[in-house]
Amino acid sequence: MNPTPELEIVPISALNQYLYCPRRCYLIHSEGQFTDNVHTMRGTHEHERVDQVLHEIKQGIRIEFALPVWSDKLGLSGRCDVVEFHPDGTIFPVEYKHGKKKKWANDDLQLAAQALCLQEMKGLEVSSGAIYHIQSKRRRNVAITPQLIADVAHYTALVRGLFQQQKLPPPTEQPQRCHGCSMTDACFPQISRAQQRIQKLSAQLYQAEDE
Repeated sequence: MNPTPELEIVPISALNQYLYCPRRCYLIHSEGQFTDNVHTMRGTHEHERVDQVLHEIKQGIRIEFALPVWSDKLGLSGRCDVVEFHPDGTIFPVEYKHGKKKKWANDDLQLAAQALCLQEMKGLEVSSGAIYHIQSKRRRNVAITPQLIADVAHYTALVRGLFQQQKLPPPTEQPQRCHGCSMTDACFPQISRAQQRIQKLSAQLYQAEDE
């Protein structure tokens, strides 16, 4: 029986980036490009403050900070900002995000991936976690549903395929996401969209001439 080939490891953070914008994901994780803006600098500073403490115990809950996690089954690896280990055995990951309390599908996907890694590592079900919104200082609880679990596997495969094909994806079809993105100078979304329009018009022109 042939051994199962090892999966190319996908960073958990790449799932978040991909769901927001595949082009941004590729530039950061495949080409190694990253530029800061005011939003990313604030987020980095806030994460650094979280990472300063390794662990603490509050009301019997052991709280681990910057905990490395991985899944051999899915081929994922990353780090949890915070993981709470409760006396009853409950494991509860918490992902810190800059900004006010608001639901983002890409944040939920990242948290679910962390939960699945913890579940595989600890051999215990991780049924929920939370996104902590730093600006509003509020938690948003997230249930790790069957749909989220399926989404983690689906997007992990898509990200792995993106890295393997080594081809820069087109800009997002939601141009409002480009506003405030730190990768705009490396991405050149306006130029890419203009080139796409020119190619489309050229194709339509040649098609008209052939008819």
